Amino acid sequence: MFPVSEQVPSLRRADGGAVRVLVVDDESTLSDLLSMALRYEGWEVRTAADGLSAVRVAREFRPDAVVLDVMLPDFDGLEVLRRLRGETPDVPVLFLTAKDSVEDRVAGLTAGGDDYVTKPFSLEELVARLRGLMRRSGMAAAARQGSELVVGDLVLDEDSHEVRRGDDVVELTATEFELLRYLMRNPRRVLSKAQILDRVWHYDFGGQSNVVELYISYLRKKIDAGRSPMIHTVRGAGYVLKAAG
Repeated sequence: MFPVSEQVPSLRRADGGAVRVLVVDDESTLSDLLSMALRYEGWEVRTAADGLSAVRVAREFRPDAVVLDVMLPDFDGLEVLRRLRGETPDVPVLFLTAKDSVEDRVAGLTAGGDDYVTKPFSLEELVARLRGLMRRSGMAAAARQGSELVVGDLVLDEDSHEVRRGDDVVELTATEFELLRYLMRNPRRVLSKAQILDRVWHYDFGGQSNVVELYISYLRKKIDAGRSPMIHTVRGAGYVLKAAG
């Protein structure tokens, strides 16, 4: 339904997770259509039908980009943008407008919007515009020159799924591998149990944090046993992986 060129590499978040897009429009038919097109890209999508909901969802969802209608039932998209930028000043915003006038475009861009499309619009064009905005904001394409993640003497090959600590090969299960990959993509960054559940398990375990503790212990036995530890617990905050020494 929504053809996408196979030659265009998919965008990913820095932690390897799916790109998150918030769609704000009070026309449910249009929101549903946009959501389908963006999910076809492999992106995670949330919607909001008014300004207050948009601000609340953005605070919880932490989107990588926002598609924002100018006309909303409570307050307009310019006010939504002002509130969003108060909390996340760098999030790219693409305005939707039914008015094809220079004044409206200038108002949106002057207020801090990054781009705009005028209704009716092409879904392919909107997706292309979003891709461009996110690339300019630093979002990375999934295609990379190398497949190895390296932290200290720990090496993980994302293509072959091989893991080495120094000269030793480390055998991991699929879940252990995903957990280690997430930790290695975020070296020296404290990751909460909720973040780990969301990225590795997608909350399939009902948000039970004990599964994170269990798999962290499995990884420690394989990665840190008999060596200087790399996986550390930050009490009350989560876990962090950093080079030993």
